[in-house]
Amino acid sequence: MKVEHDRSGTLRGFASDNNSGISPEVLNKIKKLNPGHVVGYGDDEYTEKAVEILKDNFGSGSFPYLVFTGTGANVLGIAAALKPFHSVICAETSHIYVDECGAVERFTGCKLVPVETPDGKLVPEMLKKYMVGFNFEHHSQPRIISISQASEMGTVYTIDEIKDLADFAHSYGLLLHMDGARLSNAAVTLKRSFKEITSDAGVDILSFGGTKNGLMAAESVIFFEEALTGEFKYIRKQAMQLSSKMRFIAAQFIAFFENELWKRNAQNANLMAQKLYAAVKVIPEIKVTQKVEANGVFAIVPKPAIPLLQKVFFFYPWNADTGEVRWMTSFDTCEEDIAEFTERTKEILSGL
Repeated sequence: MKVEHDRSGTLRGFASDNNSGISPEVLNKIKKLNPGHVVGYGDDEYTEKAVEILKDNFGSGSFPYLVFTGTGANVLGIAAALKPFHSVICAETSHIYVDECGAVERFTGCKLVPVETPDGKLVPEMLKKYMVGFNFEHHSQPRIISISQASEMGTVYTIDEIKDLADFAHSYGLLLHMDGARLSNAAVTLKRSFKEITSDAGVDILSFGGTKNGLMAAESVIFFEEALTGEFKYIRKQAMQLSSKMRFIAAQFIAFFENELWKRNAQNANLMAQKLYAAVKVIPEIKVTQKVEANGVFAIVPKPAIPLLQKVFFFYPWNADTGEVRWMTSFDTCEEDIAEFTERTKEILSGL
């Protein structure tokens, strides 16, 4: 099925897949489930159906909980598994470390330990030096290794890489948490099911996102260990992530999986990233810095051109010192966007 594109918005750009609208199928599902009254706070047939759909896709041994936001999913998933004296080891580029305003540390009391990586991905060899201080009361205790799939650099972990990290974490008694804000994009890249790249690969806790892939406000925390769910319903409520009108979060997930909307949306975003990459890599003044494996393109652009380009198609700088920028494509990015941006980029660069 073809993805329908609407270019009528006043601001097109590559700033974030958060900036795109909502899939029409999702809006239609919300409208369809809107009439009448149902029991609130998730005790309704639609939430039950959404949870069953998630279990079908992530395995019978999965335990999904619906929440509003990606930050909420990350914080609550992590909070369920640790005490304030624990630490979470993550990439220095990770969303929980860079873009969540210290939320994990504030609401859990734990310590985040950032690890330098060249491509946003962790490997066991990088983590060995952090496996210290166990049973030493003066040292925060390592408890979770957190990875992002796809990473914040647009790279994707292979199944073997995830398994290696899970085996490494488990060998030290740690858990593996996955920030899956762009898990749909990774699944499309890997051509594997959600279950294969999460629970089957050894992930213990997952933040599964839909907001960056055509949903409005729908995320979930999925545990793959029942023991971790014991007090989670209280944690979710206390953290203000329990929706009174849960059916509208559920409606989005139901639509997400009907006719594989999640896949079609992610396929389009990934394809447009490849087309953008192909268009800019041949421009002599631009140097692509990362592998394009999901829906992000990272490139170094002449600094004087950046503010001029941002007026044409808005995007964010990634490293102001080097002139590296990030271009994100979305489920509704289209070839006209790529062509227009490429043409204007060449015009601007030729005028410098």
